[in-house]
Amino acid sequence: MIAHGKEIKVFCGNAHPEFAKMVCDELGIDLGNCTVKSFADGEVSVSVNETVRGCDVFVVQSTCKPVNNNLMELLIMVDAFRRASAGRITAVIPYFGYARQDRKAKGRDPISAKLVANMIVAAGADRVLTMDLHASQIQGFFDIPVDNMHAAPVFVKYYLEKFPENKFDHSDFVVVSPDAGSVARARDFASKVHMDLAIVDKRRQKANFCEVMNVIGDVRGKICILYDDMVDTAGSLCNAAAALVEVGGAKEVFACASHGVLSGPALERIENSYIQELMFTSTIPLPEGYNGDKIRQIDVAPLFAKAINRVYTETSISSLF
Repeated sequence: MIAHGKEIKVFCGNAHPEFAKMVCDELGIDLGNCTVKSFADGEVSVSVNETVRGCDVFVVQSTCKPVNNNLMELLIMVDAFRRASAGRITAVIPYFGYARQDRKAKGRDPISAKLVANMIVAAGADRVLTMDLHASQIQGFFDIPVDNMHAAPVFVKYYLEKFPENKFDHSDFVVVSPDAGSVARARDFASKVHMDLAIVDKRRQKANFCEVMNVIGDVRGKICILYDDMVDTAGSLCNAAAALVEVGGAKEVFACASHGVLSGPALERIENSYIQELMFTSTIPLPEGYNGDKIRQIDVAPLFAKAINRVYTETSISSLF
């Protein structure tokens, strides 16, 4: 028996409409008719152009840049559906912004991730579906169910197909954590692709800048795969790649991350780095006009479509992984 909603309806804001359309194509339904625009002064205007009464509504909206605009679109859309008597509202947030502000690093710091969680709940969302939260404890910031999916199986499949064990000796490969905070994530990934693990030790001087110190582990003459959850300005990733080659003596460097935030000088840094190929999931659209050849995306719309269908049918999402 379906607990909430008589039918699935998927709507989206302006963050990544192509992704929402691909999710709908996988589900075999049309994207919901909803107009999301701004007034002259920048205020968000939402008009829902079809009935959602009693429906299981999914709002697909990454809170990527412009973060505040996309977040407000999400909140106002959720409020609109709640006031339109939707049976259940799920906020599908492929990339959850503000996730890095998850604790007080020093006195008088805000915990913005908790504030955003409170806002989503207050707007009227009944549950959240997201991918690779920067900190897993953010799930506990919500007073509603949160399904945090993982991109690791997608990358495992990609690299095992790119470097199959019957053609490549995986002892010549090393999965590398670009910093100490990502070690657990990289260790789990390394075990699944049957490769050794190394760590790049760095000392961060100030926000968005870091100084690479040394490499922990043997990477000399090996092919390295840097693994992280997101790439923002790409300073950490590109410095880690440089350390692997210049300090560790690595042969080649590949990289992958769940979310390509790609702020500021990120594209230029990546194109000028030692990284041969950088893989992201499709949770955030690539910057408009990007024509480089190093950055590629793996489509995770089918995975989100399966998760949405399982939320609707009240079946397990964890079995997807």
